[in-house]
Parts: sequence; structure tokens; C-alpha cells
Amino acid sequence: MAEHTTGLSLDKGSSHIQHHLGHAGEHKHLTGALFLTLGFAGVEAVAGIYSGSLALISDAGHMLTDSTALGLAAIAAWLARRPPSARHTYGLVRAEILAALLNACLMLVLISFIAIEAIDRFAHPRDIHGGTVTAVAVIGLLVNLAVAWRLSRGEHDLNTRAALMHVLGDILGSVAAITAGLVVTFTGWTPIDPLLSLLVAGLILVSAWRLLAEALHVLLEAVPSHIDIHEVERCLAGIDGVIEVHDLHIWTLSSGKIALSAHLDLRGLADWPRILHLAREHLGNEFGIGHVTLQPETAPKMPSPPNAQPS
Repeated sequence: MAEHTTGLSLDKGSSHIQHHLGHAGEHKHLTGALFLTLGFAGVEAVAGIYSGSLALISDAGHMLTDSTALGLAAIAAWLARRPPSARHTYGLVRAEILAALLNACLMLVLISFIAIEAIDRFAHPRDIHGGTVTAVAVIGLLVNLAVAWRLSRGEHDLNTRAALMHVLGDILGSVAAITAGLVVTFTGWTPIDPLLSLLVAGLILVSAWRLLAEALHVLLEAVPSHIDIHEVERCLAGIDGVIEVHDLHIWTLSSGKIALSAHLDLRGLADWPRILHLAREHLGNEFGIGHVTLQPETAPKMPSPPNAQPS
């Protein structure tokens, strides 16, 4: 049986250059956001301890984890720019997925801290300096908005989305801290501080869970959620000359990079160039699959039964 294996990457040279430049720009935005976030986290932590506000301390803690998240994201963006090697034939594009996974875990740790501390504050209320909380939280909100603006100008992959999700949580934390400061200043009702902290923790939990699920989905090499593998199979099987599709696998290499491998049973290998061209075209245009490995096969011919011998 004649058998040929053809590995095809649909990425063109210009796409590689654009991808490299995209990661370079992403690294720049992430690094700038890191310094802004880390610088203000210390200021907010000191102000939170001085004012006695859990909302402010929680926001400072979140900004500190954001600094870690942004640092990891910046490192991952730098690693993703490295070219493929003999050991890492796909390059290090998965680094951004690992960074997103770690970021989600850090968010879950922060949420646990906020919840435990808030419950304790309900049982043991503390004095809060509302004016200090409000002033620092307003500055924190402006810083977070600036960081979010920088990140929104970068690449919209899973890695940057993870970092941006942290910052959006910071924005909610700053708004909660401002609200807590104003309520305490004008009414003296201190339970608002841990109450709003729990609200923000709940909102962050939803985002962290989604991010964690998406990162694990990629690491487990599951079929991307927006692709129906049966539709892909029908598409390939519908090409004239293809008898059957088997050993079909679809997975995500990194954000925006989807890979596929499959075996195609053909009527004959003479039509393989035409079938290969159509398969590449359909997979790229209809499903956005850019890295394709297809193996053509021909079914072995059954030997003719021996002629019956006369008795």
C-alpha cells in the first residue's frame, strides 16, 4: 500500500512576522502596566492599614496579585516570541496558557483571603477613616483605568485577557472602596466595607472560574469550544475523492492558533494534490484552522479468490 504523510503549516511568512511583532507589542503594554500597578499597590496597602479599610486592603492585595499576573504575562509574551527549536517544535506559545492558569489560581487565593477577612470584620467591626479610603481609592481607580487602557491596546489573546481581567477586578475593587469610604464618611455604617469586599470577591470569582476553565480546556487539548468536530469531519469527507476520515484530532496550540491532524482514505493517490488544496482551503476559511497535518491512505485491495479446482 502506498502511503504518504504530508505535514502542512498554513501560516505564511508574513503571518509569522505579524505574530512576532504582535507579541513584541504585547510585551511592551504588559511591562508598562506592571510598573503602574506595582507602584500604586504599595501606596494603597499602606493607606488601607492606616485607614482600617478591608475594601482598600483587598484592593491593594488584588493589585499586588495583578503585578504578579502582569509580570507572568510579560514573561509569557516574551517566551512566545522565541522561534521553534529541535526540542520545542511549536516554540513556547503554550507559555501564555500556563501564565493564564497561574493567574486564575492567584485570583482564587485572593478571593479566599477577602472572604475570610470579611467574615471576621462582620463579627469584629473596626474603625475606618472614610476620607482617607475615598481619596486613595479615587487615585487607584484612575491608575487602574490607565492600566486597562494600555492593555486594551495590545493583543487580545488569552494571556492578555487574563491580565486585563485582573485589572478589571481592580477597577471594581476601587469603585467598592470609594463607595465604602463615602458611606462610612457620611453615615458611619462600617459593615458596608466588608459587605462590598465580598461583592467584589464574588464578581472576581466568576471571572477566575471562566479563565481557569478555558486554560484547562487548552492544556487538556480539547476541541476548541467554537468548533464542531463532526462538521469538520463532514467537510473533509465531502471532498470528492475522499472515502472516509478517521483519527481526526483538533486542539489549540495557543490563543488564535488551532491545529488539526487526520487520516484520509482516498480512492487513489493521483488526486491527492487537488484534495490537499481543497482541504487546506476549507479548514482555513470555514473553521480558522491554520496548522494542518493530513495523511492520505488508500485502502488495500482484497486479493481475488483462487479459482475453484475441478473435482
